[in-house]
Amino acid sequence: MPHNTSPFPHLLAPLNLGFTTLKNRVLMGSMHTGLEDGRKHFPAMAAYFAERARGGVGLMVTGGFAPNIAGWTKPFAGMLASSGAARRHKQVTDAVHAEGGKIALQILHTGRYGYHPLCVAPSRIQSPISPFTPLALSAGGIERQIRAFIRCALLAREAGYDGVEIMGSEGYLINQFLVTHTNQRTDDWGGSYANRMRLAIEIVRRTREAVGPDFIIIYRLSMIDLIPDGSSWDEVVLLAKAVEAAGATLINSGIGWHEARVPTIATSVPRGAFAWVTKKLRDELRKAGLTIPLVTSNRINTPEVAEQVLADGSADMVSMARPFLADPEFVNKAARGRSQEINTCIACNQACLDHAFQAKIASCLVNPRAGHELELVIRMTPARKRIAVIGAGPAGLAAATTLAERGHSVDLYDAADKIGGQFNLARRVPGKEEFEETLRYFGQRITSTGVRLHLGTRMDAAALVAQKFDEVILATGVTPRNPRIPGQEHPKVLSYIDVLLGRATVGQRVALIGAGGIGFDIAEFLVTPAHHSTALDLPAWLAEWGVADPGAVRGGVVRPAPTAPARQVTLLQRKPGKLGKGLGKTTGWIHRAALKMKKVEMLSGVNYERIGDDGAGGLGLFITFGEKRLNGTVLSVDNIVLCAGQEPLRELLAPLRAAGVKTTLIGGADEASELDAKRAIDQGTRVAAAV
Repeated sequence: MPHNTSPFPHLLAPLNLGFTTLKNRVLMGSMHTGLEDGRKHFPAMAAYFAERARGGVGLMVTGGFAPNIAGWTKPFAGMLASSGAARRHKQVTDAVHAEGGKIALQILHTGRYGYHPLCVAPSRIQSPISPFTPLALSAGGIERQIRAFIRCALLAREAGYDGVEIMGSEGYLINQFLVTHTNQRTDDWGGSYANRMRLAIEIVRRTREAVGPDFIIIYRLSMIDLIPDGSSWDEVVLLAKAVEAAGATLINSGIGWHEARVPTIATSVPRGAFAWVTKKLRDELRKAGLTIPLVTSNRINTPEVAEQVLADGSADMVSMARPFLADPEFVNKAARGRSQEINTCIACNQACLDHAFQAKIASCLVNPRAGHELELVIRMTPARKRIAVIGAGPAGLAAATTLAERGHSVDLYDAADKIGGQFNLARRVPGKEEFEETLRYFGQRITSTGVRLHLGTRMDAAALVAQKFDEVILATGVTPRNPRIPGQEHPKVLSYIDVLLGRATVGQRVALIGAGGIGFDIAEFLVTPAHHSTALDLPAWLAEWGVADPGAVRGGVVRPAPTAPARQVTLLQRKPGKLGKGLGKTTGWIHRAALKMKKVEMLSGVNYERIGDDGAGGLGLFITFGEKRLNGTVLSVDNIVLCAGQEPLRELLAPLRAAGVKTTLIGGADEASELDAKRAIDQGTRVAAAV
């Protein structure tokens, strides 16, 4: 299999599927970007996939398209059910094929996950993540769904796709038929496992009959459901064998239902955390003499991790989805031995999944061009300018490197001794180690684009005016907000910066003032036993979240067994209501659950009256609750950490503008709300693209 001369011999080896050959073992996994919904986005979708085909991906899978209205993710979501729709898809497949790529359309029937009143399911059981109760399908209704899948596959073929992926995992319709948790039927489609898996087998078998032998059919199989009463391991193996016999070309790993209370793709999940599940299935199939290629998936974000997974026999192919939002050139860079130049996915979910759930076009925190290829274009400048960028945090790094890439002369200044700004703090938080990758990437970009970097250099307005720059971009970031609590000058009251940088000794009992993103990060930092992040320790992470061997426990989920917290932490906020409301839509629940497991006490609607002696010789935080300042109490603690937000740092703005220098604010210096790296990098890139 391996090309011995290649830097990644397993990853870059071709894969022969019999009737066609994939040029490497890289699958760009399906992601919902919002470009699937509505007719107007097809040119943007064509540009998005073409750029990734040009980047060297072996096979790509689109976001999910419903085969009928019942299968919609939401009203008027992407659907492929007519020849007119197939004609619109031609521009996507033509653009991909023009770049030498291959692409499959994902057929996604959401079943009871559909966010609309027309959703259907095997039984009338509402899902915990949708307000709509599904209609239970009749036998005739089931036949209509099967025919819709087949019609969708035929239309995909008509549209020029190289194949389809049948979405059989993540708790969608086919998955709902497989488990007794959601299938309580007593007819031929329920009861025994042979009956419950009939839908999956019928869809694969009849789709293969309809499309013929020379069309890729990927079956996405839930290998570990991560829900109580999920599939047993024997059932998973039985289904895989039956799917292969029914005519699937590839089996792709599905991990966990959407309603599972186990994170599967967030940044705190270790890299390649579920490759062992695919390996377990692959070993079973090989023992039975079956050679169908298996694809592994989830939190594989570097060519090194992907190569290792293939080299150790965990899979025949690797699915990476978000890494291709972060860098469409991922495969080409790996093939040229330039993996250090890859813009690595940090699994933050802030611009991809969070956008998808907010009905916005998905993009990428570290690559704002993703999904916006037609609108955010980086072109060489017709007129070279001398530009100073002040501040080497995420906004300044994005602006400086984009400006230099366009041909401008750029000087980047920062008072610190290294680039990164607030990212240098974030990477110290357990579970956010990936942020280091973004700093490595920007370090490479500074060198390759020719930005002149001046670290340890605090520029004042006079020095900038004297240098006669054509423009100055201020990316000076933020300063911690002063919460103005009487007594806060006490030596045991600490700043979050000093805590993260290890410049302060923190006792056993700690109160955190402010429960935004920083408060949650500091809480995580303080409750984690010294230098032991489970994101870097797979066995510890599996135990912490209750992930078990599906061969031993149905569904692969048991009671979480977290380690004891390193400290007793109380997290407080002035606002009434749930703490962490402003955290990411798809990751906030993970942060709240992690802190709950570490017994962090959370208090809202708090008034901070004063800080002083607690009456027992220790430090006291005196608080009351609500507008009426009721239930006054004192928290006896060893330290108080101020995490009360930030304010923009922009003292250079007025003197520069007064001196007639064209000056633009970006990032935290422009708006300091909740340290928004997504907005900072996007704004830095867009401002630089327009200069």
